[in-house]
Formats: sequence, C-alpha cells, structure tokens
Amino acid sequence: MRRVLLLVLVTMLAGPSAFAAGPPVVKAQVETPGLFDDEEGGNADADDPAIWVNERDPGRSIVVATAKEGGLHSYRLDGTQIRHVPAPPRPGPEHAPGRFNNVDIVGDLAIVSDRGRDHIRFYQVNGLVDVTAPDVPFVFNSTQSEVDEQKTAYGLAAWNSDGATYVLVSRRSTTQVALLKVESRGGMYSYRVVRKLDLPASFTLPNGTTWQPCDEPGVLPQVEGMVVDYRTGTLYAGQEDVGIWRISANLTGRPVLIDKVREFGVPGSYDPATEECVPGKDPGFGGKHISADVEGLTIHYGRNLLLASSQGDNTFAAYDLPGKYKTSFQIKLGDDLVQESDGAAVIGTGLGHRFPHGLLAVQDGDNAGESRESTNFKFVRWDDVARQLS
Repeated sequence: MRRVLLLVLVTMLAGPSAFAAGPPVVKAQVETPGLFDDEEGGNADADDPAIWVNERDPGRSIVVATAKEGGLHSYRLDGTQIRHVPAPPRPGPEHAPGRFNNVDIVGDLAIVSDRGRDHIRFYQVNGLVDVTAPDVPFVFNSTQSEVDEQKTAYGLAAWNSDGATYVLVSRRSTTQVALLKVESRGGMYSYRVVRKLDLPASFTLPNGTTWQPCDEPGVLPQVEGMVVDYRTGTLYAGQEDVGIWRISANLTGRPVLIDKVREFGVPGSYDPATEECVPGKDPGFGGKHISADVEGLTIHYGRNLLLASSQGDNTFAAYDLPGKYKTSFQIKLGDDLVQESDGAAVIGTGLGHRFPHGLLAVQDGDNAGESRESTNFKFVRWDDVARQLS
C-alpha cells in the first residue's frame, strides 16, 4: 500500500453525482484484537485474511490472516485469537526478516507469501503447523543479495485444478506474476515455477500520449490483490495504480483490463524530498468506480460476484462476473470505518449462528479506539452485504 498525493483527486474525479448521499454502509459484527506495527507490538501489521470452512461444524470455522513481520494469526468467528506463529527470522544480521504478505487456503493448507524472504510457505490451518520444506527456493530471485533488494513474492492466490495445487504470486515493485505448482514431499510442501508473465507498465492513452503511474524511480506498477475463479480458470488481478485485470490463470492469452482506477492517465512527478508524487492535470481517462490502490480481491461463488477493495475512497466495489460493475459500499463497526483495506475474503455458505448466510472478512488499515496506531480485521454477515447489493 502506498499513500501518494494522487489520492487527493478521488473526490474530484468521482464527479458530483457519485454517491451524492454517500455510499451505502454495511455494519460489521465482529473485529479481531488490534495489531501494532511498532517494536512493542512485534512490528505486526494486519494485511490479508483467508477463511477455512469446518465442514463438520461450520460455526467453528477459522479465519487465518497475515500480519507482515508479525507472522500468521488464526481467529475464531467471534474474533478471538486461536494461535499466532512468527514469521521466519532473518537469515543473517544484514538481511530482511520474514514478512508475511498474503494468504490463501486450499483444503486444510494455508499458503502464504513471504515478502521478506522471497518464499512461499505452507501451514496446516489447525494449529498453524509449519509444513514448509526446508529447501524451498526463492520465487523470483537467485541469490540472497537479490532478495535484499526486496523485489520479492507479494500478492498470492491459490487453487486446485485436476488434483494439483497451483499458486499465482506477484512480484513487489514490478508488474510480474509467476505461476507455481505445489509439490508434496512426504508431508512437507515446496513448489516449482511453471511460467511468468509481465503485465503492462505503461499505457497509450486516447490522446496518443504514453502514461505510466508515478512512483519512485525504478518502481513499476505492482500487483497485489489476486483471486482465481477455479470454475473457469480465470485470474482477476489488481494492479494497484492501474485497475483490475482478467486473464487465464495459467498466464496465457491476452490480459483484459475490466476496470480502471479513477487516477488512470493522471500524470505525476515524483518529489524525492517528500517521497510523494505530485499529480498533474487529469485528462479524464480514468474509471468511475475504484480509486488507487485497488486491492483485496475475492469471489462470492453463489452470487457470482467479484469484490475489490478501493483504498483511495475506502469502499468495496462489487462486479458481476466476468467483470460488469454493480455497486460499491463501505463497512463500519460502530463509528469505526474500515479504511485503506489491504485484503478481503468471502464465503457464501452458512457458518453457524454468527454468520448464517456467509462471511466477508476484511482488513482494516486504521483500527479506531486504540491508544496508538493499529490495524485489525473486521467480520461482516454476508446477508447484510447482500441487502445493499440488491
């Protein structure tokens, strides 16, 4: 997530009629304990949730969530923590420690991207038992010195296909996405790279000019939020400052940009003194529904809906698949508005009395009510979301 001055354009670009009375608000019922991104809090920063359904007792399903350097957490549906495991330590004093970015669940396995170490890691959901093979390779880099540059494993989506488990992983600060095939090794798990794809970094605008999202030198528009529709083998990928792409999950064929962020096409110049981008005049080529960064993609299969976190205006956008915009909404728990959400996960089946028609779990990048800056996760009844969608 990057905060840049382009975000001040959100209200202007949305137009005077967009959400004239404000976007509809869905009430959350549950939140997890606050996490604190400081030394006292173990540098824990909530990022991405995933939901494991307990088939025998749905009310005892589990939410597994990443907390960057704070490792991996599991929560009951009432928001209380079950277990926490730390991210791996730094391999040497001059190297970065483990930093868990995104998580997805396949079967009973939580699959996590380790941005600090450029690895994919595997945990049994119950107990968060580490079942990662000791010799897992780097995903994108060849040496530890390259890993130290931190162009590493970032966003992640996983799914089963024809009895095999696959993982799509994006690379931080680049446009690259890699397809991995998971390999079982006597109760432990590793992976091999099948192929890679580079999404566009620059775009030709209708006025004939070439545009690339503004960022610090050498940083390209990265992808983080990703989800695979296992029914069709389709990847939906959020390129944070660009929009949402649709492409075959095997990374073949031509990507289709199904929606653009409002800031698409806005020129910007990077100011090294403030480490921010100063926006120029908007040429009017952006979208109308999402504002950078676009993150937190998830699919509700029963409703055939794609949900995406629109960080720039603190909303969630809903699309009828394969990509027609439907509506947007916000989430609140009391007076605490979910803001700058990095991750989301939805399940459309009943999960006991708390969530009888399904659950939407989202990261809250500004958890109110704590004595210092905090992040956490909010849990929402799906039927409350469905009322706003209809």
